[in-house]
Amino acid sequence: METISSRAVPTVQAEREAAIEAVGLCKSFKTPVVAQGRFSGIRSLFSREYTTKEAVRDIGFTVEKGDFVGYIGPNGAGKSTTIKMLTGILHPSSGSVRLAGIDPHRDRLRCASRLGVVFGQRSQLWWDLPVKDSYDILAHMYGVCDADKAKRLGEFAELLDLDEFWDTPVRKLSLGQRMRADIAAAMLHDPELLFLDEPTIGLDVNAKRNIRGFLKVLNEEFGKTILLTTHDMDDIEQLCRRVMVIGGGRLTYDGTVEGLRREIGLPTEIKVTYRAGYVLPRQGDDLIIAADSSFAMRIVSRTESTLTVEVNRQDVRTMDVLRELGQRGEIEDVEMREPDFEEIIRRVYG
Repeated sequence: METISSRAVPTVQAEREAAIEAVGLCKSFKTPVVAQGRFSGIRSLFSREYTTKEAVRDIGFTVEKGDFVGYIGPNGAGKSTTIKMLTGILHPSSGSVRLAGIDPHRDRLRCASRLGVVFGQRSQLWWDLPVKDSYDILAHMYGVCDADKAKRLGEFAELLDLDEFWDTPVRKLSLGQRMRADIAAAMLHDPELLFLDEPTIGLDVNAKRNIRGFLKVLNEEFGKTILLTTHDMDDIEQLCRRVMVIGGGRLTYDGTVEGLRREIGLPTEIKVTYRAGYVLPRQGDDLIIAADSSFAMRIVSRTESTLTVEVNRQDVRTMDVLRELGQRGEIEDVEMREPDFEEIIRRVYG
């Protein structure tokens, strides 16, 4: 597994090329303790007790330009807190952030022109105005000239079908339409970095497909660097080349989706179809033991002509499995199914 420490201390060359650099990020929140008993309200005016919660603990990573990174974890793990620190909305209790070489907390105006942010639960559009009017206001705020605004909105309209609700007040948009409009708004000033916090939450299948297609174009054709938090594992599998897992405020994994599968060690399913049936040593056994007793396969299901087994490919090669299954009958077809990513994440969070 790729270690966190290897990314937390970049080289001089990597520092010049890094889109995002987070070093030792920590964030704690103080919550007042509610006083109990008589005159509690009066007592709290003169003395207040607090409890401290660490939302993020010593997180460090580097994201290179053009990367598409998934940032996942259970509710309350610290995902949104991290995004807010990276974008300058929250100040870290300790640690530092650099976005394209800029400190978002010390130089907010210059940094704002380099990044776009979308929060799935909140909109940056004006609620009672038509969508196109919100874009006019945002273009003025970011100093986008009319020619650039028209060019970019033309591209976004084609990719996101914005024309169908161009003149509709934001409050009348469906959730999927609003999210498409919000992502276009975040990209109107052509930022290098895009932070997405739960952009597909609550959307139907078609809306998710449209947004994923647009994000893929932004990353692959426009070279945008994207950091995505989500609970939808299809987002991760279809879009992200790298995934980071956070739990209890700490990074627990940083690497590829394939590496995460290997790290968890969930079994692969192999379904074999035989031409004329198969023979097992002892019918009714749940396991098939290799001839040399070097490994075992668990039988998941079987019919007269098919046999489906589970095997951990960390422990045994696929060819060895197929060679062993081939001794049970003449193989006609083979299907393999990797572990479901939802199950992988459940195992990580657990």
